[in-house]
Amino acid sequence: MTDDLLLTTAERDLIRHEFMTRFGDAPSVMEGFHLKRWATGPKKGQPKLSGTVQGLLDRGLITVADEGHWPKALFTAKGLQALKRLLSQPRALDPERYQVLIDELTHLPEP
Repeated sequence: MTDDLLLTTAERDLIRHEFMTRFGDAPSVMEGFHLKRWATGPKKGQPKLSGTVQGLLDRGLITVADEGHWPKALFTAKGLQALKRLLSQPRALDPERYQVLIDELTHLPEP
């Protein structure tokens, strides 16, 4: 396991926020998470990438799919490895809130 698979505190917080079960609906890690778009200025219409998302992109842990109404951040094989590594850290993901995500990551085939 290499250091580029270690997620920063901000990245772990982003993952917890994006994959938290809300209103009884648990998002799928394979479907990624939505990004905002720039509303004005020279980047109008382009995906708006926070520093945390940009860091994941720069390290090859996600790709950005700009299809449809909202752009999405999708995890690469390397990104899925980083998420699986997160599972091995005690208290990283509370099973009560993230059981669906934990189950999904646990059952992913090895690359």
